[in-house]
Amino acid sequence: MIGRAEITAASDRVRSHIRRTPVLSLETGALGLDHPLKLKLEHTQITGSFKVRGAFNSLMGADLPAAGAVAISGGNHGAAVAYAATSLGAKSTVFVPAQIAKEVKLARMRHFGAEVIVTEGNVDDAVRAYANYAKETGALAVHPYDSPGTITGQGTLALEMDAQLNGIDTVLVAVGGGGLIGGVAAWFGGHAKVVAVETKLTSTLDQTLKGTLSPNFSASGISASGLGASSIGDLNIDLIRAHVAENVVVADADVIEAGRRLWGATRMVCEPGGVTALAALTSGGYVPAKDERVAVVICGGNAEPNWFEGDAV
Repeated sequence: MIGRAEITAASDRVRSHIRRTPVLSLETGALGLDHPLKLKLEHTQITGSFKVRGAFNSLMGADLPAAGAVAISGGNHGAAVAYAATSLGAKSTVFVPAQIAKEVKLARMRHFGAEVIVTEGNVDDAVRAYANYAKETGALAVHPYDSPGTITGQGTLALEMDAQLNGIDTVLVAVGGGGLIGGVAAWFGGHAKVVAVETKLTSTLDQTLKGTLSPNFSASGISASGLGASSIGDLNIDLIRAHVAENVVVADADVIEAGRRLWGATRMVCEPGGVTALAALTSGGYVPAKDERVAVVICGGNAEPNWFEGDAV
């Protein structure tokens, strides 16, 4: 199973290609909470999300073919693969399911050098198109969440965060396919409590843990473009079962409120998926114990600037 040694090796590999993103300390009362809070501001990462960590680690750990790299993405993973490939002198192609395509994210993928192909149908249809492209062209398929390269790359966020914090009891992390929380759990497991957070309309993990996930499940709602995986990765579910203490499900309205509060307190605009973990606190879905030291990963910032206002939702 992936652990600290593998994540440390990934950190050594990618450190010079990524940003060491800051941690913000918020005082009691900020965001309407009755406890202090640490925020890992990964939305300030290159390409606007944590995904660039796994992208660089995956590409640098492989021999890049002439066809370059290919990805399946709602936006952030695609932008990360595009940026990493371009930085390493390779081409990139990204397949995006039409049902979760957001123009702001499509534009960023193209800006970083990707050829973007928007596919009709659901996420599974896009996955098949992506897999067929890799097979036909020989392009390196970079999985968005279920590969050792991606997971250990995302885990470098936790390594970095651990060094920045003067002790931590609990880390809240949003869940899509599980690459980020898998990496975070692999690092913090046995050292801090890891709490998974997702929305009701993207509740792949909650349904998986309950044994109720339908093979026809299709994520929707406000966080779907970032957290819209139709399944949890096989590698990730093992890490989650081993190291994640609990999972919290929030409503879309809770995510909107978290975005509003974050803007009000810090003047930072982050995408819905990026503040989903924060929504567990602002909604009361997760209530820390007295003196519990809590941190939240703000994992992405690629959104329209007014998404949490009434007319933009």
